[in-house]
Amino acid sequence: MKICEKYSHLNGLEYLLVHKPDLWEEVCKVIECVDAVKCRTKISKEKNMKGKLLYSPIDMNANFKRLLKKKNWHESRVSYWVTKNEKLIRKTMSLSPKEQKSQIEQSGEKPIFSYNQTDFVKSRVAIEVQFGKYSFVAYDLFVKHLAFYVGDQIDVGIEILPMKSLQSQMSSGVPYYEGEFYNVVRQGRGVPAVPLILIGIEP
Repeated sequence: MKICEKYSHLNGLEYLLVHKPDLWEEVCKVIECVDAVKCRTKISKEKNMKGKLLYSPIDMNANFKRLLKKKNWHESRVSYWVTKNEKLIRKTMSLSPKEQKSQIEQSGEKPIFSYNQTDFVKSRVAIEVQFGKYSFVAYDLFVKHLAFYVGDQIDVGIEILPMKSLQSQMSSGVPYYEGEFYNVVRQGRGVPAVPLILIGIEP
């Protein structure tokens, strides 16, 4: 695979180039090592592409997972407690999980345990490789990466997406770089409030 496009939101790329250039180089090399030809294994059953040989999201994800784990990228979780009271949520949001639970209980509300999980984290950088459904990208950008950033677990989030040229040779419903790039730019310069790098890849 190769990087075709990239977008730096809130100076996410600039941060890595200045503070962690080796990490950025490692991400680029991992992408280059994913063999696109070996991932073209899915026989389409969809009406408009029946019998066509497509790129398999499962195979691509497996390749990224194998290569990133070799480089010691690992799964990480951010845990927190929620409740139905808006003022209480705003008050406890920046606290540690233990303090959140305690304050919610002290206020007479019921604390509900929740968490966000990401597959690849290393040196305060998180990567999401998204070949699933398009709705998952918004969750990655506006919930996962943001939660890890607000929780002081990461400094930058990276979202790896297929370009439209690749997505058109995959199952329907898969997100693509150009569309998600538009969605981020449309929100304005400060939203989401986390430094990000959007990467568009193709064979």
